[in-house]
Amino acid sequence: MPGAAVARVSYREYLAAEEQSDVKHEYCDGVVVAMAGGTPDHSRLKSNLLFRLSVALDGKPCRPFDSDLRVRVPATGLVTYPDVSVICGTFQPDAEDSSAATNPTALFEVLSPSTAGYDHGEKFDHYAKLPSLAAYVLVDHTRPHVDLYTRSSDGSWARRGYGPGERVLVDAIGVSLVVDEIYEGWAALRETLRAATAAR
Repeated sequence: MPGAAVARVSYREYLAAEEQSDVKHEYCDGVVVAMAGGTPDHSRLKSNLLFRLSVALDGKPCRPFDSDLRVRVPATGLVTYPDVSVICGTFQPDAEDSSAATNPTALFEVLSPSTAGYDHGEKFDHYAKLPSLAAYVLVDHTRPHVDLYTRSSDGSWARRGYGPGERVLVDAIGVSLVVDEIYEGWAALRETLRAATAAR
């Protein structure tokens, strides 16, 4: 996990501390790591994504959750807060943590400079151990580009990239997301942030 690790703690201790903390933390094998705060452009992408998923899933048996939802991977013990989670059917809580979901059908992460490698690699390895997970979607933070990982019937994963003008077909949850809509307002916001930084 990215960031500076702290002393090993039990899961019960982690949950108790998390309830009192203003900062979200990941947990795995006794190691607790603070999750970095997002930038305005990162937040815009998350908001766009959640809005588009909410509209697309309206009336369907799948529901999107924002990054306040904890997800636990029972097979590896990883506990984290995906940017957006989609759960189809009944919410299945973790045996030790009733606030943590264990059955997401699709997970979405908006990349950042500090997490891109982790989200593509180690974190995906954890997520892939979730039997319910059928789709993993990564939204690039440097250009309008979305990577969709789809689980095949034999358990293997296939990746496909999407760019401007294309639609991301997430068959697992029955939605089609327009790349341009995910990035709506993103470029202008980045320009504003660059100008503000340069003016300092």
